Amino acid sequence: MIVIRQETQNDYDEVYKLIAEAFATTEHADGNEQYLVVDLRKGDGFIPELSLVAKIDGELAGHILFTKAMVGIDEVVVLAPLSVTPNCQKQGVGTALIAEGHRIAKELGYQYSLVLGSELYYPKAGHIPAEQLGIEVPEDIQSENFMAIKLQEDAKAISGPVTYAKEFRL
Repeated sequence: MIVIRQETQNDYDEVYKLIAEAFATTEHADGNEQYLVVDLRKGDGFIPELSLVAKIDGELAGHILFTKAMVGIDEVVVLAPLSVTPNCQKQGVGTALIAEGHRIAKELGYQYSLVLGSELYYPKAGHIPAEQLGIEVPEDIQSENFMAIKLQEDAKAISGPVTYAKEFRL
């Protein structure tokens, strides 16, 4: 059984190792994802309720982080990164983390979540190309890899460029 809860400071070292391990063999990783998480936790875009860990039988299996961003004048959340330890991949850990993160973000009042990632993986969680929602695709990003999801059924229409937390250096 997968247990998901908010990350605490006691998790930081273990999460750091998990992220490094999870991205070690990922095709589009730059090897700095664990450092990005360390920086994001210190930034203005950090939302403690949306930094989650997944455990299976008491062992850390995954981590997800959502941070604040802007689309035009509207605040949204950005999913980055999602990490699952290699021996727990393809067991629903990532899907469970995304679902719980979206549930909490919706409760917190966020209307949209954005992600830059696999066009094969994220649509399974309901993501669609962000440009279909009026969100401008950042320069040098493949449009099929830049996706969004409405978290609220009655979400107002948004449009414009994305402004990420400064820690992303985009």
